[in-house]
Amino acid sequence: MTEASLTRGARWFRALAGEPVSAAPVWSGDAPLGNDTAHFFAVVPDPQNRFPRATDNVVGLEQGWLLARAVRKAIAEDAQSGARRPIVAIVDVKSQAYGYREETLGIHLACAAAVDAYATARDAGHPVIALIVGPAMSGAFLAHGYQANRILALDAPGTMVHAMGKEAAARVTRRTVEDLEALGETIVPMSYSMASFAKLGLLDELIKGVDADAPSDAQIGHVREVLSAAIRSARDDQPGLSHRLQSDTARKSRAASVEVRRRLAEQWDAA
Repeated sequence: MTEASLTRGARWFRALAGEPVSAAPVWSGDAPLGNDTAHFFAVVPDPQNRFPRATDNVVGLEQGWLLARAVRKAIAEDAQSGARRPIVAIVDVKSQAYGYREETLGIHLACAAAVDAYATARDAGHPVIALIVGPAMSGAFLAHGYQANRILALDAPGTMVHAMGKEAAARVTRRTVEDLEALGETIVPMSYSMASFAKLGLLDELIKGVDADAPSDAQIGHVREVLSAAIRSARDDQPGLSHRLQSDTARKSRAASVEVRRRLAEQWDAA
């Protein structure tokens, strides 16, 4: 993969972790990060992938299983040493790589294996941080990044979190892309902007002032500092992802979700 052809995920992997120790479609490697040595993972294009739908930076059968294997390898290594090093998922994934063969061979199992590996790492005490540098779409984001203790994103064109692309969503809802964008101004979950996603309380920091495609050394250093701060914060977390409903933003924009969980807990404890 030449420098000119690098996706954002690949470019940021090299900026933060150097050269990967594994081949496409899942890059992995360890590198210093603040006072820690972190495990880094990214999904990158694989033009030679045996599944035609999985040649881009998407999560398909092989990507899911390879992510699961790489994360569990990191867990096993640290279990032996007694350390619980941070895990950084660099997120730049366009979609799941769906197709008839992928469905038949169990893409849902491959993606679930990746989800389970990240959740296992988090529950074992590894601070898991997701850094969104490009699109974080649909089940691809669920498999790679959504189980993180902390979710960070660059405030830059092209970064987004959503269930499907604008064109596909427009077809499904029988609206124009322009109509969809207008709805996103008033209905937060329908918006494609990272600023709107942040209003849901799921985003821990929107990193401003960084060129996502050609970051300077100073900008890369700033992202490293933000990652290090997120790691320090995540080490104090309780098990689970309750942190996502405790911010002031979440309490305001997800008040109903907070109340539903409160009532469920109340009824459960009373049983």
